[in-house]
Amino acid sequence: MKKLVCIVVLLFSVGATSQEVDKLFAEGNTFYKEENYTRAVGVYLAIEEQGMESDELFFNIANCYYKMNKVAPAIYYYEKALKINPINEDAIANLAFAKRMTIDVIEDLPKSFFQRFSTNIIQKLPFDTWAIIAVIASFLASLLFLMYFFSSSSKKKLFYFNTSILAVFVLIISVFFAFNNFKTVQKNRVAIIFAPKVEIKNAPSITSDEVFELHEGTKVIVLDELDNWKKIKIADGKIGWIYADNLREI
Repeated sequence: MKKLVCIVVLLFSVGATSQEVDKLFAEGNTFYKEENYTRAVGVYLAIEEQGMESDELFFNIANCYYKMNKVAPAIYYYEKALKINPINEDAIANLAFAKRMTIDVIEDLPKSFFQRFSTNIIQKLPFDTWAIIAVIASFLASLLFLMYFFSSSSKKKLFYFNTSILAVFVLIISVFFAFNNFKTVQKNRVAIIFAPKVEIKNAPSITSDEVFELHEGTKVIVLDELDNWKKIKIADGKIGWIYADNLREI
């Protein structure tokens, strides 16, 4: 009985939290429509503080910061939205506009065929989506094989056999894509520069030499960290150390 009561209380609390979030989200949208972006972003951030994450929420937060001409947080939240949903076309388009507000112009290093394939195909869906596709493909492969095994018609047997092979192929490909995507996400610790201007050092020390400088809104990859310093890499291949407080990881 105690377990049943706990389950009922938990369900009611989850439902109440969901209703509260929906109410806050609607309130934030109202402020946004009224062009009161400061209050709108405050409401959206309150939702985020409750542990809620969605590409729509992060997209709205980014839009508020963009309207307020705050380039670093705008880019940061557009990137967070795309991390959850890489095919969010609105976030992709608005991120391109936000990047025009940045000072740094960094040319990407030439990419290999597999890197381009990974960016354009594998990274277009989150790794959990590829995993779901793999589960569906495995279920279909099993079902089709059973239908092949119990079918009495030779034509149906041929059809079920071929489609089961196709399902197995999709299963293998989606598992590979999910694993590759997961490794890429774990390896690439993406961060955004939040300081208006920051010197990048050749070692994790204030007294070390400056190798280059970056400005707010620039996207970097975090390679390593030591104490309050982080080793970063930018799109053109340059590497250096930055004080951790000057950036935020996505």
